[in-house]
This record gives sequence, structure tokens and C-alpha cells, in this order.
Amino acid sequence: MHLSESTWPEVRELDTDLAILPVGSTEQHGPHAPLGTDQLTAEAVAAAGAAAYESETGVDIPVAPAIPVGIAAEHRAFDGTLWVSPDTFRAYVRETVASLAHHGFDRVVIVNGHGGNTDALRELTGEISRHDEAYAVAVTWFDGVDSDLPMGHGGGRETAVLRYIRPELVDEAQVEAASEGASEGWGEWVAGVNLAHDSAEFTDNGVVGDPTAGTADHGEQLVDDAAAALCDLLSAVAGRDRVG
Repeated sequence: MHLSESTWPEVRELDTDLAILPVGSTEQHGPHAPLGTDQLTAEAVAAAGAAAYESETGVDIPVAPAIPVGIAAEHRAFDGTLWVSPDTFRAYVRETVASLAHHGFDRVVIVNGHGGNTDALRELTGEISRHDEAYAVAVTWFDGVDSDLPMGHGGGRETAVLRYIRPELVDEAQVEAASEGASEGWGEWVAGVNLAHDSAEFTDNGVVGDPTAGTADHGEQLVDDAAAALCDLLSAVAGRDRVG
């Protein structure tokens, strides 16, 4: 159930303490992919995972509206990128989880689509689970799937998922140029340290990896695999004894 498309009596009838909160970012993904890529992919995985869980258990889970702006100052050199401070991001996510818990959905799985949010979410879910009236965990969807396509940024995996879920948002006329101007890896590494704080320091057009490699068929498989992993995670969270 998508909360934003449901009425309050429909929500009240749900028989679950689980909820899903998608979290993304509004940031550059090269000249071919939309700024909302991380939000769109997180929403798609959240919806597919909720559907898989309902099919397996018969339990309908509320999926909250996605949080669209995250920790993304590393992409500030590219037009349209939005970002908030880590403190603001953590506070917004925490209070959103508290809202869900107020209505009885106090086991929350955060589905994240942006690598820059990962560290903050790991720290935050620990704080929520220790100190708030909720239990929360976060999964970054592309960390939970195996694929021959490297992750990159605006590269094969993300382009593949976009070609599957929102093909009209991929500027196919720019994909070759995106590939030609991409860097092979993220950052400038010396002795295990990334010297580059911003993506513009190592990629001319914002892309890391080869977007031409990601097909819609790849994207369908990635979403299916991420949804299956999310379904397993939901089952584990539902059955976990809470401490504290």
C-alpha cells in the first residue's frame, strides 16, 4: 500500500507493524539520466519488495512517500543537484520514522538508493532502535544484489533499472557520450584514502562506469533480485525480538 495513494481508514485497517520508507537523492547522474534516479530506483525496489512480501505472507505493508533530498554535496558542481546537511537528513528521517511508529508501524525498513546516505542511515537506525519507540534498519538496494554490471554512478546498473522502470526518462541520444566521458572508478585513491571529496574532481560529466552496458532486461532482473532480498529482510525484521 502506498500511503500517499490511500485513505486514513484504509491505513487503519492494515494488520502489520512493518513499514517501508524509501530514501533517495536529487543529484546529477550524467547527461543521460534524471536527477531523481536514486529516488526512482528506491521507490521501485520498495514497491516490488512490498508486493513480494504480500504475495508470500498475505500481509500488506505501507510504503511511505520517498524522501527525495539527501546527503549529496559531493555532486554540487553539477546543475540541479540538491543536498542537505547530514544532521538535517538524519532529523528528517528520524521524525518520519517516529510518525510511522505513532500509527503502530514501529518496525521500519528504510530502502535507500544513494550511497552518500549510507553511513548516516547506519548511524541513525542504531540511534532509533536504542532510544526511540521504533526499530529500524536500512538497506541500500544495490548492495543487496549480485550482478555482472558494476555499480558506478549513472553507470550500467542504474541505467539498466531506469530503462526498465522509466525508459522515457533516459536520454538515449546522450548515452554514448555519457560513456565516453565517464571515469572508470569512484575517486582518487592513495594508501586506501580517497583524495577527492567531490565527483567533479574525477569525472568530467558526472558518470562513473559504462551506462551502455545496462539493458532493460538487466534492470528487470536487478529489481526482481532487490525485491527478493527486501522480502527476506522484511521477514527477518518482522520476526526479530526487540531488545531494550
